Amino acid sequence: MKDYNPDAIRNIAFIGHGGSGKTTLSEVLLYTGKETNRIGKIEEGNTLSDFNPNEVERQISVAATSLHLDWKDSKINLIDTPGYSDFIGQVISGLHVVDTAVAVIKSAEGVEVGTELTWEYVQKRNLPSAIIINKVDNEHSTFNETVNVIKDRLSQDATIISMPLNEGINFDGVVDLIKMKAFTYGEPGSRKVTEAQIPDDLKETVETMREELIEKVAESSEELMNKFFEEGTLNDDDLKKGIQTAILNGALIPIFAMSGDKAVGMNSFLDFVVDFFPSPVDMPLAKGKLNDEDIEVKCDPDGEPVLQVFKSLSEQHVGELSIFRVYSGKLTAGMDLVNISKNKSERLGQLFVLNGKNRTEVSSLIAGDIGAVVKLKDTHTSDTLASKSYSVTMTPIEYPKPVIRGAVQPRAKGDEDKISSGLHTVHEEDPTLAVKFEPELGQTIVSGQGELQLSLAIKLLKDRYGVEVDLVEPRIPYRETIKGRCDDAEFKHKKQSGGRGQYGHVHLKLEPLPRGTGFEFVDAIVGGVVPGRFIPAVEKGLKEIMAKGILTGSTVIDIRVTLFDGTFHSVDSDEVSFKIAASQAFKRGFMEAKPVILEPIYDIQVKVPEEFMGDVMGDISSRRGKISGMESEGPFQVIKAKIPLAELYKYSTHLRSLTSGRGMHTRAFSHYEDLPKEVESKVIEDYKKSKEEE
Repeated sequence: MKDYNPDAIRNIAFIGHGGSGKTTLSEVLLYTGKETNRIGKIEEGNTLSDFNPNEVERQISVAATSLHLDWKDSKINLIDTPGYSDFIGQVISGLHVVDTAVAVIKSAEGVEVGTELTWEYVQKRNLPSAIIINKVDNEHSTFNETVNVIKDRLSQDATIISMPLNEGINFDGVVDLIKMKAFTYGEPGSRKVTEAQIPDDLKETVETMREELIEKVAESSEELMNKFFEEGTLNDDDLKKGIQTAILNGALIPIFAMSGDKAVGMNSFLDFVVDFFPSPVDMPLAKGKLNDEDIEVKCDPDGEPVLQVFKSLSEQHVGELSIFRVYSGKLTAGMDLVNISKNKSERLGQLFVLNGKNRTEVSSLIAGDIGAVVKLKDTHTSDTLASKSYSVTMTPIEYPKPVIRGAVQPRAKGDEDKISSGLHTVHEEDPTLAVKFEPELGQTIVSGQGELQLSLAIKLLKDRYGVEVDLVEPRIPYRETIKGRCDDAEFKHKKQSGGRGQYGHVHLKLEPLPRGTGFEFVDAIVGGVVPGRFIPAVEKGLKEIMAKGILTGSTVIDIRVTLFDGTFHSVDSDEVSFKIAASQAFKRGFMEAKPVILEPIYDIQVKVPEEFMGDVMGDISSRRGKISGMESEGPFQVIKAKIPLAELYKYSTHLRSLTSGRGMHTRAFSHYEDLPKEVESKVIEDYKKSKEEE
């Protein structure tokens, strides 16, 4: 494979709603660039992008895929990202390393929820962006209406670059407003493009569109604006230079009319990518840290080598790969680098460029490029590798917090190690899927962005590791405490069974503490009625019984226990006896001191279009939620509320169905508060039943 300078590299990501045609477009672009000799079909399961068995089976993308092609002596790295919000982590990984985001939108349906969600991340990163209006060959295509919706919902800076020659089922060509030419395309697979003059009936519309483009570009700089006022237009050189600057500054978001199915508009798009999209050297310098100081890393092939892993891949037929972007220097196979955050040495094995699961070995990769290396031993997604003499850490990838959780229940005993190993692999491939064993609940909890993501993780356990598990509702980490006092909780542990006996006797006082205080033990023994050597055993017995709980097996919190009296036996007393006495006395005192169960309450923020507000607020109230405020955010309303964790199981799925997929929420633990009495009795009853079943 030939070498490219950083200024001849373009890094782009396709983003947008599921089903908008990103994978098909990627496939046709690679074919147009002669990177492949056939156009794969999603229905046939043979596209380069969707090679994961789940993708083939479900006919959707579930992972970001790295692709590349050569066009006009430039290398275009293309990351095809999933459209379903369950896999938003894959989109974020891709956006972290590209220089331009390209939103793919269906011409008939317009801006859908998946596009709105990913567009937010583009804006957050201040990434240069573009828009493809795809499926202009749909009989219900509404190109101009879709452009208006884009301006309204995404950005007023969206401006047409290529427009349809003939919209609908006969769509076979575009008018390129830069070249001021019409281009018609042959049958998909022919790679045939014919240049022609713009038809007379379109000339007026085209002139209007071109004028709009020139004005938009002129607005992006004072120098161009002055030229525009003086001459009434911009010459071709000024227009081209202005387009590059305007895209880089976010003042222009080019729109392209295309059809992936008919392979129309590909050449105009690829020409534009090479001519006008920013290269890695055009972009603001990447940010990192060096010795805890903020630093900017220059995209310099002669600099010290620095790379960041943005995706880890572990496929049965592909092997384990770390996919990365090079930020500085030149990488070669066999090079020794350091994982800066873990302070571990890594040796680079074979280097590859990827087209899905197809790898091409390369001798080197330079600053600005994207490539892969056979899996590194201590390096994971988001980690930075750099030379010993330049220990820089690139800004880590920020993933959203989980919004859904489930408990993994093995169907067979003895599979725990396989389950742990399998779920660890899933987390490596998609860091938004978190896995944690909760000793208090006795459950392995998986959490992530949606039900589909969790169910695919469970499916992978079966497919790859042969382990069958069920995903069940997680137990709730309740807490127990007291509202009243018990001034004398007594227990005498006395046991005689031949030989030395057991004897421990304590009097305890129990009283509540303010929420969040924890456990306080007070030794108020006077006169050695309980010898000092047994007092640590009393405290240990209290801590053990509090960890196990009394009412529901949940941890007891916010309580002060005072040991104020007791007796001992000079021969039979020992530490075990006093531990038992303390725990039994505590149980008695706890039940006398107005015990209560506390439940975890979560802060949630629900973002919905205004028309769904009433339904969402009603639903929050039905979940024992309390609304604490609302605020506007563009066309959305953000509802802030506090809801018990017990009422949030599968909430993200319910919210999507309630809002036609347009509602999103975040959640974070807030505090513990008293469980209502009618709910409390049910929780205690359920706990008793589960203990009996065990």
